[in-house]
Amino acid sequence: MIVGVTGGIGSGKSAVTSRFEALGITVVDADIAARVVVEPGGAALEAIAQRHGEAILLPDGSLDRAALRKIVFADEAERHWLEALTHPLIGQEIRDQLAAATSPYAILASPLLLETQQKDLTDLIVVVDVPEDIQLSRTVARDNNDEAQVKRIMTAQMSREERVGKADIVIDNSQSLDALDGIVEQLHAQFLAQSA
Repeated sequence: MIVGVTGGIGSGKSAVTSRFEALGITVVDADIAARVVVEPGGAALEAIAQRHGEAILLPDGSLDRAALRKIVFADEAERHWLEALTHPLIGQEIRDQLAAATSPYAILASPLLLETQQKDLTDLIVVVDVPEDIQLSRTVARDNNDEAQVKRIMTAQMSREERVGKADIVIDNSQSLDALDGIVEQLHAQFLAQSA
């Protein structure tokens, strides 16, 4: 069984998935897969550098993700170009990692789970949800981004209402970390039973 975990930026997806990992569950993270496909030496990074110039690279030759983020969230056409380049590669990396999973069930964590074909890989969708003001404050504090940048990212993502509407399970992550521990433990027991 593959459980998809998604949520808007700053919702706390990582806090949720790290708790499943601590329980011995394989977590395949689409953000990590996205980093793998743009590593130095790969065709994706070469195409990005050709399109945006060497300024998009850090001194060590790796992708300047912050610089690319500014470009793609300021220009929708650039975001679509990047998605067309990377999404097939990310999808294959995710499928490979899920196929290698050894736990009773696996988790696919992805901010774009519902916007992409990644949802087709899952049996169940969990949405981690918090009010938008919490998303904003957490992301500004965590990523040292300005508020306007975070709002552009939030606008580019599926709306909170639509995301929650597509969920099989919604985790309210505006509570304490102790509350989150209890929620994850309950879901873990449920998923173990369902995957048996």
